[in-house]
Amino acid sequence: MKKISAVILLIILITNQSYSQDAQYFDAPFGGGGGYTPGWYFPNLDKINVQLQGFNVPALSTKGFYTSGGAGFIYLGFIPQLRVGGMGFGGSTSSSANVNGEIREAIYSLGGGALTVEYTLPFFRDFGISIGASIGRGNLKIEVYKNSGAFDWNNVWTEISNSSTSNYSRTIENNYWIITPTLNVDIPFQRFVTFRIGAGYQFTFGDKWAAENDQPINNVPPDLTGKSFFIQSGVFIGFFSY
Repeated sequence: MKKISAVILLIILITNQSYSQDAQYFDAPFGGGGGYTPGWYFPNLDKINVQLQGFNVPALSTKGFYTSGGAGFIYLGFIPQLRVGGMGFGGSTSSSANVNGEIREAIYSLGGGALTVEYTLPFFRDFGISIGASIGRGNLKIEVYKNSGAFDWNNVWTEISNSSTSNYSRTIENNYWIITPTLNVDIPFQRFVTFRIGAGYQFTFGDKWAAENDQPINNVPPDLTGKSFFIQSGVFIGFFSY
């Protein structure tokens, strides 16, 4: 009988403690956290792939590519479930080939950083569904290389004035502002750890294209931009309010 009473008492204590933790976990008017946010971006690469055909390099994958980054946030106590923070990300995809002894490669990179604002819908208690947006700066970079793979310190300087060299490289960049609406689902693993899965779309404006040493480049196809649908995930550590 004493054993049964002890078990019942233990269950009551655990239940009360769990309830207390849940109430504090979900209803805290303050908090913050941060974590790692891998993603998968799907930009439009059609215009680049058309050019790569003449370069004899396989097309860049249109199935998207991996990005990595981080994000952090704090809650604004005077507006429940509203949090602000910042994020950054970067990633690239590439394609290469050996053409008659020449190493040829094309690299497409995306990156950026932004201020984030998210509001967690108050209708769900066991997990968080958040709508939000980011505004910041982004960068798209295209790098093209062709060389023999054999370099020498002295040749680096003589090749600059030698028009017959087989070594060639070009880098063009597009810097722009980004606005990114997002929808995320946060699933708590324990009181201080939550997993995230979500999606969004990166809109760009104020685009500025430039080639080496920030020189303007003309006639860039208008649909070659940093606009992209993406899927994101993440692992966050901190205090959360759902």
